[in-house]
Amino acid sequence: MQWLSAAYRDIAVARRSVVNAPKPRDVEALCSAKGMRMTEQRRVIARVLAAADDHPDVEELYRRCSAVDDRISISTVYRTVKLFEDAGIIERHDFREGRARYEQMRDSHHDHLINLRDGKVIEFTNEEIEKLQAEIARKLGYKLVDHRLELYCIPLEDEKS
Repeated sequence: MQWLSAAYRDIAVARRSVVNAPKPRDVEALCSAKGMRMTEQRRVIARVLAAADDHPDVEELYRRCSAVDDRISISTVYRTVKLFEDAGIIERHDFREGRARYEQMRDSHHDHLINLRDGKVIEFTNEEIEKLQAEIARKLGYKLVDHRLELYCIPLEDEKS
C-alpha cells in the first residue's frame, strides 16, 4: 500500500476494518453454507459485498476490493459476482443506468427508491403499498407471490429551479 496516496490508504485501512467485521448473515457464510470453494480473493469480494450499505456496481466493487487486496483483477470480480448471483447469494438490480448493481439477498422484502440525479438508492418498506398490491392482484383474479417495486425520482428541490 506504499503507492497509495494518504487519502486512499486511509480508505483502504478503513475498508479492511469494515471488511473484517463479522456480519450476522454475511455473504461469506452463505457461500460456505452452499459448499462454495472460497479463495482468498472470493473472501475479500464477499466481505466487501457484506459491508456495503449501498448497491455497488462491479466497477465500484472492484475499486473497494482492490483497496483491500491490490492483486484482485476486475475479471475476478466479474466472475465472482456472477457466481454469487447464480448461487442466489446476491441480487442483481438494473436501475436504468446501464449498469447492474448488487446487494446481498435479504431475509425480508423491501422496495427501492432511486434518485435519478445522483444514483442513490433508498430502501424502504410500506405495509399500505404491500396490501394494495396484493389487493390489486386479488381483484384481477390472482394471488401475489412476489414483486419488485422501484420508484424513480428527482429531488423536490429540482422542481423549484
